[in-house]
Amino acid sequence: MEIFEECAAINELLQAEDGTEARNRLIRLLDKLDRENQLYDPLVNHLIRESGLFPYLDPETSSWQDRFVFESFKVDIGQETPVTLHSEQSLVLKHLLDGTSLAVSAPTSFGKSLIIDAYIAIRKPTNVLILVPTIALTDETRRRLSKKFAAEYKIVTTSEVKLDEKNILIFPQERAIHYCEKLEKLDLLVVDEFHKASQEFDKERSSALLKAMMKLGEKASQKYYLAPNISDLNDNPFTKDMLFLRLDFNTVFLEKHELYKEINKDARKKNDALLQILGKQKTKSLIYAGTYSNVDSVATLLIENTKKEHSELQSDFSAWLATNYHPNWKLTALVKRGVGIHTGQLHRSLSQIQVRLFEEEKGGLQTLVSTSSIIEGVNTSAENVIVWSNKNGKLKLNDFTYRNIIGRGGRMFRHFVGNIYILEEPPSPAETQLELTFPDELLADVGAEQYKQELTKEQLAKILQFKEDMTQLFGQETFERLKSEGLLISGDPELIAAIALAISSDKKTWRGLASLNASSNEYWPWILCKVLKLVPAGWDATYTKFAEFVRVLSLNWKHSIPELLDHLSVQDVTIEEFFKMERNATFKLTALLNDINVIQKEIVPEHKIDVSPFIARLSKAFLPSCIMELEEYGLPRMLAKKIHTSGLVNFEDENLDLHSAIELLRKIKPKIQAKVEGLDAFDRYVLDYFFEGIAIQQPRV
Repeated sequence: MEIFEECAAINELLQAEDGTEARNRLIRLLDKLDRENQLYDPLVNHLIRESGLFPYLDPETSSWQDRFVFESFKVDIGQETPVTLHSEQSLVLKHLLDGTSLAVSAPTSFGKSLIIDAYIAIRKPTNVLILVPTIALTDETRRRLSKKFAAEYKIVTTSEVKLDEKNILIFPQERAIHYCEKLEKLDLLVVDEFHKASQEFDKERSSALLKAMMKLGEKASQKYYLAPNISDLNDNPFTKDMLFLRLDFNTVFLEKHELYKEINKDARKKNDALLQILGKQKTKSLIYAGTYSNVDSVATLLIENTKKEHSELQSDFSAWLATNYHPNWKLTALVKRGVGIHTGQLHRSLSQIQVRLFEEEKGGLQTLVSTSSIIEGVNTSAENVIVWSNKNGKLKLNDFTYRNIIGRGGRMFRHFVGNIYILEEPPSPAETQLELTFPDELLADVGAEQYKQELTKEQLAKILQFKEDMTQLFGQETFERLKSEGLLISGDPELIAAIALAISSDKKTWRGLASLNASSNEYWPWILCKVLKLVPAGWDATYTKFAEFVRVLSLNWKHSIPELLDHLSVQDVTIEEFFKMERNATFKLTALLNDINVIQKEIVPEHKIDVSPFIARLSKAFLPSCIMELEEYGLPRMLAKKIHTSGLVNFEDENLDLHSAIELLRKIKPKIQAKVEGLDAFDRYVLDYFFEGIAIQQPRV
C-alpha cells in the first residue's frame, strides 16, 4: 500500500508538470526497492517511463508499451550491446546527428560523455578532437574510447604523433594548441568543461582554452561543448551560432545533511562529525577539503584517529610508496587506513592508481581526500560526499563549484541516492551566467579587423601598440611570420615585449643561455634565475630554489625520487613541493624558455644559440624518450626504469616514440612479468592496470 501511495504522489507531480520533484521522489522509491530487493511492478515501470528515466526500466516486469520505449531508446555506443538513453540524452544526440553545434549545460550525473560515444559509433566521423581540462581526464577518456573504438580509430593523446586515416584526438588545451597546424579539418570538436574558458572559473588557463577553441573552432564542421550548472551564456565569438541547451535532468537524488548548523564553526565538533560519518559508513566517501593545507589537516586527523585496515593491497601500496616516493610521506600512512589523496600536483600515474584503488570493491581505498582536482580531473563519484571546507583555494566556494562538488554524490545503477554531508556553511544559491570574453593575454593571437566588434577600444589600442612595438623590434616580415607560424607560446603581449626588451638591452648577458646546452649543469642556476625574473610573481618558490631544483631534476633518470629529495634537502624541498615544482618546470618554464629562445634568435642571430634541445629535455623532466607520456597511460617512471634495466626495452633510444613503445610493451608483456627483476606485488598490480589500458580491441563484427 505504501508503494502505491508513493506512486500516486509521483503521478500527481507528473500531471502538475513538476518533473524535477517527481524524478526525485521516484529515484528515492527506486533506492528503497533496491535496498529491499523488490522487483519493480508495472506501475513503477510506467512512472519511470513517464519521468524519462528510460535506462532504469525493468523490461522483465514492464508492460509491452514500456518495453517498447526501453528498446526504442537504445543506441550503439561502440560496445557489444547497445545502451538505453534517457529522454534528455536522446534529445542532445538527435541535435548532434542533425548536424547542430551545441553548448550544453547539464548536471554531473547526466551522462554527457555517453553521447560522444554514440555519435562516433553512429556517424563514424573521420576526425574528432576532444579538449579536456586535465591530463588525468585525458587518460580516463582515452581508456574509455580505446575500449570501444581502438580497432577503427587511432587514439592520439600527444602532439608528436602522426595522424592515421581516422583519428580521435584527446588533449588538454595547451597540447591542442601545438597540434592546430597539423589538422586541416575536424568533423567534431568537443570541449569538456568549457566554462573554464572564462577567467572567473580558471584565471590561469582560460586564455589557453579560448585560444584552442578559437583556432580549432575554425576547422570544425560541428562543435559540442559541455559544462555543468550554467544558467545562461552571453553572446560571444567562441560559441557563435551554437544552440545553448540548459538541461536540469538528474538521474540520482542528493540527500543533504546540513551538519554545519550543529557544528557552528567549532573545529572539534567538525572533526568529530567527520570521524563519525566515516566510522558508520562502509561505502565509498569523497572528502572535499578545498586547499592543500586542509588536505594535510584532514590527513593528520585520520592518521591519528583511525585504525589500520587489514588489507594486503593497502599494505602493498603503502610499502611501494615508501620505496618509490618517501617513507615519511603522510600518504604512506594514510593508505593503510583505506584513505587516498587526490590533488592536481601528484604524478599523473599516482593519481590514476589511487582512483583505480577507490573503484575497487574490496581491499582498495574507501575514502579520497581532495582539492577541487576531484571535480576537474576525473569522473569518479561515491555514495557519500563530505564537504569539509567551503573554500576553493584562498577564496570561498561559489555556488557553481559547490554544486559541481556535491554532484559527485551517487552514481547511476550503483547509488540511486548520494549522501551529502555539509560541515561548513555552503554558498547561497545563485544562477551562473557564463561570460566568455577576449582576455588581454589573447591579444597577440587575434586580428584587430577580424574581432573588432568583440574587443574593447582599450584592447584594440593594445593590439595596435603591440604590433607597432614588435614591428620595431623584429621588422614587419619577421613579426608576421612569428605570428602566423604560432612560434610564440605565450599570447601575452606584455610578457613578449618584456622578453624582447630584456634581450635587446643586454645582449651580452643573454649569451649565457648557451650554458643550458652544456654537458655540465653547474652554470644553469644563474641563467635560470635571469629567466625566472621575467615572471614577477614567481611560481611559489624563490628563483634560487627553483633554479637549483631544475639542476637536480636533470638527474631524474639516474636517481630515484627519494635520492633526488636527498639532493634537495639543503633547499628543504618536500615531496609535495617536488610534485609542484616538476609540474611548473615541465609546463611553465618550458613555455617561457621557448619564447625566449624564439625571440633571442631573431634579435641576436649572430649568437647562433638554440636551446630547443634543453627545452625538449626539460619538457620531459629530463626523462628519456616517452617515459612521461607512458606515465599518463598509467606506467610510473620507476617501473619503466626496471623494464629498461632488464634490457627488454631501451627507453634511451631517441627514435622510440609513444606508440612504438606501447606496441613493443604489448608484445613483451609475458616477458616483463617473468624477467624483470625486483618486481613487487604492487608493481604487478600497476602493470595489470597499465596493460588493461593499452589492450588491443578486436573489431566488432
